[in-house]
Amino acid sequence: MLKQFPRVFFWGLLLGWPPGQAAAQVLTLRQAVQTALNNYGTIRAKANYVKAARANVREVKNEYLPDLTLAAEQVYGTANSSLGPLIGYKAPSVSSSGGVFPTQNWNAGFGSLYWTNINWDFFQFGRYKEKAQVAQKGLDLNQSDLDQEKFEQSVRVAGAYLNLLAAQKLILSQQANLDRAVSFQTVATARAKSGLNPGVDSSLANAEVSNARIALTNAIEAEQEYANELAQLMQVRPPDSNNYALDSAFVSRLPNSLNAAPAQPLGNHPLLQFFQQRVQLSDQQARYLRTLSYPTFSLFGVFQDRGTGFDYNYGAQSPNAYTPNYFKGVGFQTANYLIGVGVTWDITNPLRIHQQVAAQNFTTEGLREEYGLITQQLQAQVVLSDTRIRHALENYREAPVQVKAAADAYLQKETLYKNGLATIVDVTTAAAILNQAETERDVIDTGVWQALLYKAASTGDFGMFINEF
Repeated sequence: MLKQFPRVFFWGLLLGWPPGQAAAQVLTLRQAVQTALNNYGTIRAKANYVKAARANVREVKNEYLPDLTLAAEQVYGTANSSLGPLIGYKAPSVSSSGGVFPTQNWNAGFGSLYWTNINWDFFQFGRYKEKAQVAQKGLDLNQSDLDQEKFEQSVRVAGAYLNLLAAQKLILSQQANLDRAVSFQTVATARAKSGLNPGVDSSLANAEVSNARIALTNAIEAEQEYANELAQLMQVRPPDSNNYALDSAFVSRLPNSLNAAPAQPLGNHPLLQFFQQRVQLSDQQARYLRTLSYPTFSLFGVFQDRGTGFDYNYGAQSPNAYTPNYFKGVGFQTANYLIGVGVTWDITNPLRIHQQVAAQNFTTEGLREEYGLITQQLQAQVVLSDTRIRHALENYREAPVQVKAAADAYLQKETLYKNGLATIVDVTTAAAILNQAETERDVIDTGVWQALLYKAASTGDFGMFINEF
């Protein structure tokens, strides 16, 4: 049965993925992706579906072989018979052949039947071939579904990895903000005690320290959530306390492939390949259905041998012409063979099949419309990905300027406050601006890589991203 369309465009939510927690060891992005591909339950399940589809292809190809049946039976019983018609309607009946006696008797002997039957539908107007093609298209669909799942999972893991890395950098910024607040608290408290500033300054400084501690706690909680999400995507046990030590060296540089063209056309996108395989499978099913309208030509043959403990003249005139000897009854005595060619055709079948083919053709057209819709959406996302990269680069260049200006302003206000030339409000305002600038810088540092990942997800070329590592 064809898969339904409700598949979420994961790359559309790429920059807003949730978090995750993990283990205290260095984890590279490549290792994270490979671990997820090896462990994730959906991928392992779809790999088994591919194996099942491959086995189904082999089974369908074997259906063209002729049916060859061997059978043997040995029985013991009486051979009374009677004249008249009989049908075993809704009940089994015994096929006993022998003489007709005026009265019932219980003479019994052994009998046997050995037979070989072969039946081969040797010509069906390509029905077996088309059925085998349906099975092969089913295998192709399952394989493309597996490839698409691996692609999606790789993008998910890479996005979660970058989010976790940004969260860890935010912790460092919030810790620096707390250190500044504590340092300023010491200055404000000392000046308030000495009477150089109002006593309320120490209260405001205490409030800033508490606010900084809350921000740091929230950043730590966010990091743990992102680490936990990454662990789930990799299908590993989250750590109890320590988080992943990530490889952050690449964030200090720009990707080399920001302006590189994809290594493949958009039509090779794993998602488009999946939808294309759906169309091809439906189209192949329609071709197979058409063959059901045609007759079937069969070749058949039977060879049988019988044995019996009753002689040829057994009957009312010779009631003793039988033997209960087992070996005489089950031996080979009378052989027959039959070969022939037959044709069967349900002449009303074309009327039914015509509507089935029409329904399948409509299904194919619907799948083509879905394919066209996905193509348009991906084309729009490719255009958007270039815009995101351009904006990410602009922000990447502006972030250091903003941080330096905010740091200079804070240093100035703090110095002025120490000399009694600025109020505590001036200092806390400058501190808040500096903290915001540092926070935005931490997000922007990974934003360029997030933009490149978005482009890789949109074009279907994950290599342009992962080959940077």
